[in-house]
Amino acid sequence: MMVALLLLPALVMFAASFLHTPRARRLLPISSVAILIPVGILFLHAKPWSIWGDYLVADDLNSYVLLVSSVVGIGVTLALLTLDRHVAITEVSTRRFYRFFALFWIGLILSILANHMGIYWIGLEMATLSTVYMIKTNRSAAAHKEAWNYMIVGAIAISLVLFGIILIYASAKPILGEEAMLFDALLAKAHAIPSPFLFEMGFALATVGMFVKMGFFPMNLWLANIERASFYPVAALFSGILESAVIVGFFRFSTVARAVNEAHLVGFVVAYTLLTIFIVAFLIYRAKDFMRLFSLSGIEHMALIALFWVGGGTFAALLHFGAHAFLKPALFLSTGVLESSGRYHIAGALKGYRGVRGKLFYFLVSLFLLAIVSLPPSPMFFSELYGFGAMVDAAESSHHLLAMIGATLLLLILLSVIFYRFVAIYQSMKYEGEAAERPVYAAEVAALAIFAVGLLALITPAAMHFLRSIA
Repeated sequence: MMVALLLLPALVMFAASFLHTPRARRLLPISSVAILIPVGILFLHAKPWSIWGDYLVADDLNSYVLLVSSVVGIGVTLALLTLDRHVAITEVSTRRFYRFFALFWIGLILSILANHMGIYWIGLEMATLSTVYMIKTNRSAAAHKEAWNYMIVGAIAISLVLFGIILIYASAKPILGEEAMLFDALLAKAHAIPSPFLFEMGFALATVGMFVKMGFFPMNLWLANIERASFYPVAALFSGILESAVIVGFFRFSTVARAVNEAHLVGFVVAYTLLTIFIVAFLIYRAKDFMRLFSLSGIEHMALIALFWVGGGTFAALLHFGAHAFLKPALFLSTGVLESSGRYHIAGALKGYRGVRGKLFYFLVSLFLLAIVSLPPSPMFFSELYGFGAMVDAAESSHHLLAMIGATLLLLILLSVIFYRFVAIYQSMKYEGEAAERPVYAAEVAALAIFAVGLLALITPAAMHFLRSIA
């Protein structure tokens, strides 16, 4: 019953996208917003909750991720209402976007709630393929090219995940049989897996596949190119929702890997994420437009989330995840307004906004730009504070204190490079260039306000307590 309720809004959206009537146009955003209703019911229900046997199981972790993603979806829907006032998009392309948005949600729900590695992979692949067609709603040569590039890179990444799942299954099948595909069964018997080396090889392959899908080393630029060529709501979906499904898979796989061999897990992920952040920091320093800047910054933050998660700061990782899921889509949707009078225009981009809506837009975008570089009271300030502290505490107990302090110092240097670049861009947006009158629409301000409320909610005592209970 709950499965049907979760999928119903997406199915209604999919069916309505084929209708060519004014009522259908109104039904599309309504059905998108309605996704929050069953997700809210799921979030408030007692956990764990078996939704479909052992295959789909809701717990506090995936309910939190799904709730955050559904709120981001509402913000994206509000931005879609005024997209045609900033870019050239036809009615047919709008309906097609919603059509694949619906399929995207179905895949997302399956992957986030999956307790089965095979269902997780199917849901992730469904979400990936649907985004290819959402990219192509921008009927330009660049979008068409990047859609094909995404298809190729996505195929490579998802194949690595699949091969990793096969190896993990093979490593645990002698003791678990067919239940070796279930995350909870793997975790319960992790210490008794007869082929830990085979499991670790599978985990490494699956992790590399998931990291590549988030733009990690060695494919750091493909995500920025795709988000640059896409419409702004598509970029928001990538950063705020699709990456949520990927990181949930990493959380699940790494929890089992920790029980198999924690030292190998931490060493592998720390080295991989530090290399990724090292490259991304200097790519951000050279970024010349908003979309690439925000896209590369998203890679940095997802790397920090993975690093905190394996380094013992699970609470910090969850807090950082929520902050990133609200901040990055807000910045991408803001870019739709900032660039509406000139692509790649940074100097003076915050000038020229008049009236109540314009001033509120100016305030919110300034808030998001300062929050993304972890200035207090941003949730990212607290998550990084707790995350680095947890990493040092974990290293002290495992006799790798000097190595972890060295890695943390290197990371802080790289984050300082990113901080300097963002501050320089913010100053250019605010103080340089000529002011030109720029329109801001109510739906766009409402979307940004929703993200701002979400950020404030994350640092309330109740939210902090809930995230600690998951950790």
